[in-house]
Amino acid sequence: MDKKQTDQQQSRPKNPVKNKPSASPTAKNKKPGKWNISQFPVDPEEGKTRFHDFALLAALMHGIADLDFRYCTPIQRQALPDVIAGKDLIGKASTGTGKSAVFLIGILSRLMREQPQEKRKNGTPRALIIAPTRELVIQIAKDARAIASYLPMHIAEAYGGTGYERQQKNLKNRPVDILVATPGRLLDFSRKGVVHLHEAGIMVIDEADRMLDMGFIPDVRSIIHKTPNRDKRQTMMFSATITEDVARLASQWCVNPVLVETEAENVAVETVTQVVYTLTRDEKYLVLYNIIKSAACDRVIIFTNMKRDAKKLNDQLRRDGINCTLLTGDVPQHKRTSRLESFRHGRVHVMVATDVAGRGIHIDGISHVVNFTLPYEPEDYVHRIGRTGRAGAAGISISFADEESSFYLMDIEEYIGETLPCIPPEEELLKPIVRKK
Repeated sequence: MDKKQTDQQQSRPKNPVKNKPSASPTAKNKKPGKWNISQFPVDPEEGKTRFHDFALLAALMHGIADLDFRYCTPIQRQALPDVIAGKDLIGKASTGTGKSAVFLIGILSRLMREQPQEKRKNGTPRALIIAPTRELVIQIAKDARAIASYLPMHIAEAYGGTGYERQQKNLKNRPVDILVATPGRLLDFSRKGVVHLHEAGIMVIDEADRMLDMGFIPDVRSIIHKTPNRDKRQTMMFSATITEDVARLASQWCVNPVLVETEAENVAVETVTQVVYTLTRDEKYLVLYNIIKSAACDRVIIFTNMKRDAKKLNDQLRRDGINCTLLTGDVPQHKRTSRLESFRHGRVHVMVATDVAGRGIHIDGISHVVNFTLPYEPEDYVHRIGRTGRAGAAGISISFADEESSFYLMDIEEYIGETLPCIPPEEELLKPIVRKK
C-alpha cells in the first residue's frame, strides 16, 4: 500500500495500516465478547486520519484492531467517506496502496447498516467483487474474512483452476453476503444457476486495466447486466492507470463517480533501495547464486519474463542446493497456493516467478527482489520491486542489465522519475561456485 512515510509510520510494523491483512482468518466468525473501542487506543496525529474517525461499528473496529490498522493510507483517507456513503468511485490505485481495505471496510459497513428484511436465497450475494486472477481473489477473500472476523458475514470465492465442487457447494448451501470471483468461473456458476446476481447492490471491479489487457471485459459486461441497474447499484472501479478505455467503461457502469487518485506506484519505489548490475549474460547466474548465499539475503523473489526461463533457473538453483520453488502460470492452482504458503511461512526462502504469477504475492518480510531479466514494461518493474519493502521494513531490489536487456532501463527510469545506479558486480559476487563432486 502507499509508502509515504507521513502516512505509514506504525508502532507495530508486523501488521501496518498500509499492508493487507496478514492474519489467517478462521472459517467461522469470532465471538465479539465484551470488546469495546477503548481497548484499541490510537492517538490523533496531525496530518493523519485514524480508522476511529469514521464512526465504524464496534464489531467492525474489533477486526480492524486485531489487524492493528491504525492510520489510513492516502487512498483510504480520501475514499472511505464516499464509499461508506454509498457513492460510486473510480480509484487510481494499484496493489500496495490500501485499496482493498477501502472497498472491504466500505462494503462491510454498508451491509451491516442495511440488513435485508426478508430471508435471502442461497447463492445470492449482496456484494460482488471481481478480480482478474485467482491469486488476487484468494487474497481479497482472505482479507475480507480477517476484517469481518466479528461480523455475521458469509464470504465466498469463485475462481478457476481448482475447487469447483467445493466452491459450488459453498455457494449453494447458504446465503452469501460477499462473493469474490474471477469473471470466467462466476459466469459459469451464474449460467448454471449456482449464483444469482440480481441482489448484488454493491459491485467492485478490481484492476480494471488488467481486465482489459487480459480480455475479460466482455465477461464483465455480461456479469454487470445480471446485477441491479447502475442507479440502484454502488459501483467501484480500481485501476493502476485510468486509460481512455477504463474511463469509457466507468462512464457506462457508474453514476457520477468520485475520482480518487494516488501516486502509489512511484511512491512504492521510494521505500526500496535499488541497484542495477551491469554484467554479461554468462555472469548473471553466478552473481545471482552469490547474492542468495550472502548473509544479508533472507528471503528473495527472482523474476523472469518467460515461463521457460523461470523453470530453467529454478531447476538450476535446486541442483546447486538452493531451497527454492517455482511460481508460473503453468503451475496448477493447488500447487501455486501451497508454494505461496511455504514461502510465506519461511519453509522456502527463494521463489522464482513470472509477472502474472507474481501479482499474487503479498507477503511481508521479503528482503530482496531480483530482476534476473528486466521487464518489458516499466509498470511491471515497479510492481516487482513493490514485493519488498513492505510492512515498513527495508527492501532491496537488484536488477541485471546484460547485453540483451539494458535498453529497457531508459523507459523504467523515465517512468519512475529517477536515474538508477548502474554498477558492475562486486568481486565477491563473481567468486566461482564450489560444487560437490
